[in-house]
Amino acid sequence: MTDNVNAQDARLTDLEIKLSYMEDLVEQLNVSVYRQQQTIDVLVEEVRNLRRQAAPAEGATAQGNLRDELPPHY
Repeated sequence: MTDNVNAQDARLTDLEIKLSYMEDLVEQLNVSVYRQQQTIDVLVEEVRNLRRQAAPAEGATAQGNLRDELPPHY
């Protein structure tokens, strides 16, 4: 009977150790995902800013190209 109790205690201890490692791993993964989301948010904002900056430049280029396409006699 004592061997059975010792075996159960050892098994329970092993499970607690594994659970502890898994909890630590989950926490590390959560931190990693959080940092990645912060990076993604910054990059999305930078892309939005670049699109805003490029929009007026595209319009000016289109007007400039129309003038360049006028026939020489104008």
